[in-house]
Amino acid sequence: MAERYEIRFSGAGGQGLITAGIILAEAASIVEGKNAVQSQSYGPEARGGASKSEVIISDAPIDYPKATQVNACLALTQEAADKYSVGIKPDGLLLLDSDLVKNIPQGDFKVYQFPIIRTAKEDIGREIVANVVALGAMVALTDIVSYEACEQAVLSRVPPAFKELNQKAYETGFKKMKELMK
Repeated sequence: MAERYEIRFSGAGGQGLITAGIILAEAASIVEGKNAVQSQSYGPEARGGASKSEVIISDAPIDYPKATQVNACLALTQEAADKYSVGIKPDGLLLLDSDLVKNIPQGDFKVYQFPIIRTAKEDIGREIVANVVALGAMVALTDIVSYEACEQAVLSRVPPAFKELNQKAYETGFKKMKELMK
């Protein structure tokens, strides 16, 4: 792993991306024992405005908790893609929801497109788990934490009645992203 790895989850408020960031940070720090910080920001709208969650993972102590050179970015909406794809480092990764982001940001980074929200609706049956589908896809794309560590973090965060649903969402996002990368 690089000494410092920065991941940004972005989309609209209410899509659960702050939760996805928290889960990833917990997988890295609590489960795998790495240094990790998570920060978030969102527009004045509670729901619908652009929001982001950033996670920094490092083997060394983290001296600055904000992302400055993003290694991997997820954007679930066009507004998020336009606003938050800035700052992706050269040779970084950008994962877009292929149904909602039609104008692909240009930059010196690799772009992947995946119908995340549609996958949550059609494959899992609940759009509300799109954030966990996205989390699985980001773990597959970056390999920043192990599949098992993040799965453990997901399952420790959700109520017992929703463990199976979230486990399926995470696994589906991970597997479909791995297929897309082939």
